Amino acid sequence: MFDVEVHNATNPVARLILAHGAGAGKEHEFMQTVAQALNAHSIEVVLFNFPYMQVINETGKRRPPDKVEKLLAHFSDVVAHVSQTCESLPTFIGGKSMGGRMATMLVDDVESVKGAAVLGYPFHPPGKPEKTRTDHLEAIAKPVLIVQGERDTFGTRREVEAYALSSSIRCEFLVDGDHSLKPRKASGKTHQEHIEHASTLIEAFIKNTIQR
Repeated sequence: MFDVEVHNATNPVARLILAHGAGAGKEHEFMQTVAQALNAHSIEVVLFNFPYMQVINETGKRRPPDKVEKLLAHFSDVVAHVSQTCESLPTFIGGKSMGGRMATMLVDDVESVKGAAVLGYPFHPPGKPEKTRTDHLEAIAKPVLIVQGERDTFGTRREVEAYALSSSIRCEFLVDGDHSLKPRKASGKTHQEHIEHASTLIEAFIKNTIQR
């Protein structure tokens, strides 16, 4: 069963299928705000809920995410479903945190997908920098953009810049941003400004990838 939500853009140049993070679904304000911002940059956005989040919404009871294999299988099925039911557009995948990680694990395996865009990659669990989730990032072939907050507890700028990532991955850092890209007031930046900046970066990344 698919729980899919299409955010249409005027004269879209591409489609971005965006997966949610571990603790909140496509209805979350962050996901909705990002979708709206990307629409303004001529990117059609498709949001969806993983099966475990559908159960949470139906029962009102919290539960952990499904196993990686099940998440990836559903993500792949969503890509296929969207390609069959929506107009043809260059397709990218991506996501917030866990959803972004799933996108990077899937991107090389789906021929129709041109690249991936991630908002806040979970490079390691907070407080456990030794438990990295970077092995597959060293070998990715397709273009990947990661937009990361400088002080993200899942991977700070200093930590991320020390990783040996594939040359196909580009990381952009937002000033004083946390895992949701939100800066502190003292930084002089706002959350909305960072989301807008992230959307601009994603638009440029998508257009550059399409033109290759």
